[in-house]
Amino acid sequence: MTVIPFDEVPQTRRWWARAAYAAILLAVAVPLVSAGLAGTIALVMIDAGAVLVTVAAIYWFLISRGVLRWCALALAVLAPLVLVVLHIQAGLLLEMVLSIALAFVALVCARAALRERGEGKAMPEHTAPAWQHAFLVMNPRSGGGKVVKFDLQRKAEELGAEVALLAGPGPVDVDALARQAVERGADLLGVAGGDGTQALVAGIAAEHNLPFLVISAGTRNHFALDLGLDREDPTGCLDALRDGVELHVDLGKINGRTFVNNASFGVYAEVVQSPAYRDDKAGTVLEMLPDLIRGDKGARLRAQADAETVDGPQAVLVSNGPYGSNDLAGLGRRTRLDRGVLGAVAISAASTREAVGLLRRATKRGLIQRAAAEVVVDADVPEIPVGVDGEALLMSTPVRCTVEPRALRVLVPRNRPGVPPAQPALDLVRLRELAWGRHVSAPPAPSAPSSAAPPAAPPAGGGS
Repeated sequence: MTVIPFDEVPQTRRWWARAAYAAILLAVAVPLVSAGLAGTIALVMIDAGAVLVTVAAIYWFLISRGVLRWCALALAVLAPLVLVVLHIQAGLLLEMVLSIALAFVALVCARAALRERGEGKAMPEHTAPAWQHAFLVMNPRSGGGKVVKFDLQRKAEELGAEVALLAGPGPVDVDALARQAVERGADLLGVAGGDGTQALVAGIAAEHNLPFLVISAGTRNHFALDLGLDREDPTGCLDALRDGVELHVDLGKINGRTFVNNASFGVYAEVVQSPAYRDDKAGTVLEMLPDLIRGDKGARLRAQADAETVDGPQAVLVSNGPYGSNDLAGLGRRTRLDRGVLGAVAISAASTREAVGLLRRATKRGLIQRAAAEVVVDADVPEIPVGVDGEALLMSTPVRCTVEPRALRVLVPRNRPGVPPAQPALDLVRLRELAWGRHVSAPPAPSAPSSAAPPAAPPAGGGS
């Protein structure tokens, strides 16, 4: 990450950060002042005890299984409730309400301080040439059946597109389907399905310099979100066939395979690799988490982002373009997809306490975030599990991730929701730096290499 000198941080952001700290101090002080000296000592001890019990309960919930896990969860829920009851019994109901209100004010001030100014302009739009033969792959099982629910096949065919449904009883070779379509003269490829299928066909479109249509019919549709498409109603994506423009975006490559969002290693990849993950994501994570936290599973990794090496991280996330500086899991969004660099996050938590601190963004210890042209992940075993756009794979080590700047021509509707404004996470480390530090860590915002010119679009011709 780059470093912004403290003197160059806008004055308003510094005062918002300080206002957040002032509101928190007042929220703590209100009940203490009202309780008197003797009551203050008792209240501090009770509050500290409740916090310790809650943290310990969360710790045991993460590392345990069975009855002990659910007892720990119950304790983590009950401790704050008991604290509220004790405050009411002490006659501090009004003070508690005021403290909650001040805590809310602190949250508002913190978000105002943490919101990045000028986060990045919208990606430039390019004229889309007329198409003659659009070929769309649709997965009727993806996203809980959105293809059928929104009648996407009929609507696409009415617009003149050829549709191939992945409806067979066994697996379908999507790569072969798309390549055969190109051989038959397809001049536009598209997918209604999950990000894994999107990435596969996007790679073929980029290889043949064809426009690519994203139809948000998957479960999460992170790629569609970062393109500014409507994730709730995939029908709107088909409007690009009538009145579309092109965005030229980057493509990630991992050992030669294309990815549009991210590739994950370590803890998350081990979870995705489980056969039960697709049917019960939350249950699978909870079941595997104790072994992963204690280090009972997984190979020892070594990650290199350009010239920087991280030895022994528990988790590595490589993304097609950097995520926001507060997003450690690749669940948020990217402000642009044409920066020409990868995002790299490596987490090396020596204990559960450090891991929880990183997730709460209360510490930077064990966290490295970089923008890089290449990331190489090696291990002490010949193969490691990798989660590529949510797909579980095994890859030979070393695993090499690169980026192809603006290699993909994405066809999007001229009128679309657009990329939603990012809501900053409550990053305590960054807030502290904004309020009192001498420098401020900032998310990387590199531009695409000047040599990476956008792919040339074929001349417009024909109509549809």
